[in-house]
Amino acid sequence: MKNSLQLELADIKRIAAAAEAEALQNQWAVTIAIADVGGHLLWLQRLDGAAPVSAHIAASKARTAAVGQRETKGYEDMINGGRTAFVTAPTIDGLLEGGVPIVKDGIFLGAVGVSGVKSNEDAQIAKAGIAAL
Repeated sequence: MKNSLQLELADIKRIAAAAEAEALQNQWAVTIAIADVGGHLLWLQRLDGAAPVSAHIAASKARTAAVGQRETKGYEDMINGGRTAFVTAPTIDGLLEGGVPIVKDGIFLGAVGVSGVKSNEDAQIAKAGIAAL
């Protein structure tokens, strides 16, 4: 058997605070979601002015990046490249850029999903949060 590391509340708060700081620095109204390795939501934070739908999209991006253990941009690129049938993949619905896996010392710990601005900016916010870990 292997021992596994898990995100603790202090880790989640650190990631969320850094992601929020990045968003606020750029004056971006977004929702930030953090999921564990199974895609279960651990944190959801909708900043002032963020559209209500962004809460659903950010959570979906976090879940998809977590269970896929890869950035959601890869799925978006695959679909845009012509593999449109992938949109029917079961339980994977956050197929836009902005979901980023959390990896520390080569160990996968979960994912951050952000929604509310351009997809590459969503990913920028997620990565800024993860960098704080």
